[in-house]
Amino acid sequence: MIEFHKYPLRENPGLIELAPSILSADFAHLADQIRSATEGGGTLVHVDIMDGHFVPNITIGPPVVKSLRKATQLPLDCHLMIANPDQYITDFVDAGADWISVHQEACRHLNRTLQHIRSLGAIAGVVINPATPVETLSEVLDIVDYVLVMSVNPGFGGQKFIPGAVHKIRRLAEIRAVRGLNYRIEVDGGIGLNTVAEVVRAGAEILVAGNAVFGQGDPKVNAQKLLKTAIEATLQKV
Repeated sequence: MIEFHKYPLRENPGLIELAPSILSADFAHLADQIRSATEGGGTLVHVDIMDGHFVPNITIGPPVVKSLRKATQLPLDCHLMIANPDQYITDFVDAGADWISVHQEACRHLNRTLQHIRSLGAIAGVVINPATPVETLSEVLDIVDYVLVMSVNPGFGGQKFIPGAVHKIRRLAEIRAVRGLNYRIEVDGGIGLNTVAEVVRAGAEILVAGNAVFGQGDPKVNAQKLLKTAIEATLQKV
């Protein structure tokens, strides 16, 4: 039985979780697709919010998040790929977002933005694009609940995995250990059966997958296969 939770499981930071990304789902049957992915082991629902400015695509806003909240008990992991996240954070929390991540590249006052997310009772995450060094997060790693490493350039699903993300994941795991911090590490972009083992061995704990879950076939079966491969990879960690 799946344990529904809102907050990161700090007592088990090595837990592997799957966050199916609805960007690749069939919106005409969204509730059914989410249900199927949940039965396959998904423990978060990843929601990509795009504004056509920060990224070259437009997706959904708070009204759709509010509808999603009625369709699943799973935490909604809302990834804000928008130019002015501070203006909309409260709206997304009010709509039902449990986790909210913002881009380092989009926030002028990142510390204040993250504190604002936490003040609203949501889980605060920070995201870095493929060209952004991990070191830009040095001053906020003690106040974030999770770090999302983009392994593709944000904006569209179905892109090819960028190998440099593996080094970033490994570096974040090293920093966490050295500084005694407890943020979790999430990865998004090109995650599938051929890439999941490598990112898990590097230290990724939350796996965002869109095409690999919803692209073709049964989302339940796809999720199960992805998680099985990921869990097997944890046993190979050195």
